[in-house]
Amino acid sequence: MSQILNLKSHSCYAIIVAGGSGSRMQSALPKQFLLINGLPVLMHTLLAFYNSDTKPGLILVLPADYHEYWQQLCIRHNFVIPHQLAIGGETRFHSVKNGLDLIADNEESIIAVQDAVRPLTSSEIIDNAYKHAAAYGNAVVAVKSRDSIRQLKNNTSVALTRDEIYLVQTPQTFQSAQLKAAYRQEYNPKFTDDASVVEETGVKINLIAGSYQNIKITFPEDVAIAELLLKLPNL
Repeated sequence: MSQILNLKSHSCYAIIVAGGSGSRMQSALPKQFLLINGLPVLMHTLLAFYNSDTKPGLILVLPADYHEYWQQLCIRHNFVIPHQLAIGGETRFHSVKNGLDLIADNEESIIAVQDAVRPLTSSEIIDNAYKHAAAYGNAVVAVKSRDSIRQLKNNTSVALTRDEIYLVQTPQTFQSAQLKAAYRQEYNPKFTDDASVVEETGVKINLIAGSYQNIKITFPEDVAIAELLLKLPNL
């Protein structure tokens, strides 16, 4: 158990990936910049990691066209949390790869990758992910499906066993050697997240408990939900 609880021998980092557009939000402004309780979504996400016990080094991956806008937002909101900026790539895969390039090769490092638009990730989830990855190689946050699930193939729907279905969230956290080796692969369209990239190298993916409150800001109603959840005492 002591191995799981001790992170002192590891350098920890978090790559915050903010490459999304505002298309599904019906907004010209990318969703990571929308305000929640007076602060851009992205700042809430960075603060979640900064306020964790792990306090990883923060790397923010943004499209180059938004770097200046982000710096203006930091001045406007007096946001002084230390972080590095990386340039977003053509896909999420390439954005994460650009973030990884800012982290020196060190097998003792633990690296989390986080969706910029998950501003409600708790410190408990963040810290647990780093500890589990340090002990077991990786940790991918997920929750069981609450709904019945059906799979559609060739115009025929088939019921799946709900207890075997997990909804994957972030952070997705890995020992540096695992993640860097995985991102040396060529890009494949089937890579939907970091777990799928690492799994392609033959590494077993470990799921750990997430939270149904760890929502991803995707649609307009998500902003209102996030504002309410951020006012709860445990967030």
